[in-house]
Amino acid sequence: MADDADSPEPVATSGRLDGRDPATRRVAAGAGLTVVVLAGALGWLGHHIQQNQQSQQQREQFVQVARQAAVNLTTISYTQADADVQRILDATTGEFRDDFTQRSRPFVDVVKQSHSESEGTVTEAGLESVDGDRAEVLLAVAVRTTLAGDAVPEPRRWRMRISLQGTDDGPKVSNIVFIP
Repeated sequence: MADDADSPEPVATSGRLDGRDPATRRVAAGAGLTVVVLAGALGWLGHHIQQNQQSQQQREQFVQVARQAAVNLTTISYTQADADVQRILDATTGEFRDDFTQRSRPFVDVVKQSHSESEGTVTEAGLESVDGDRAEVLLAVAVRTTLAGDAVPEPRRWRMRISLQGTDDGPKVSNIVFIP
């Protein structure tokens, strides 16, 4: 049997046809598990970062809306009082809006009769608290008001807390409290 003499010696395997031993399989399983754990951790971290960014954007939006509301509330001209009041109403919601709507006509009449010009500037603003779609923002505002015949207006300093409520149109003013 010449053919048998030319055949190579059989190679010893661990009884597996694929040629891998149990140690190699454990290393492969450990590497696979490590990849799965790392992927999960990276996914969780990415989600957490996205939530933090959204939360930061919401906080910044609350402060910006409150700043603009404070300027709107303190910048009124007798030449465009109706439009100024409408701008305030457009940025409000709830009971505050209802109350301001009822008081707006007499307010516009007084502004027009006295030829009042007020200009407000927010000097400081900070987020006091956030609870879901509600926020409280503290603001310091400098207001210059002139009446017909007045000389140079003296600036007045006001501090206020503006409450905001989320709506389908974004955050709107739901209350204002002047702080002594």
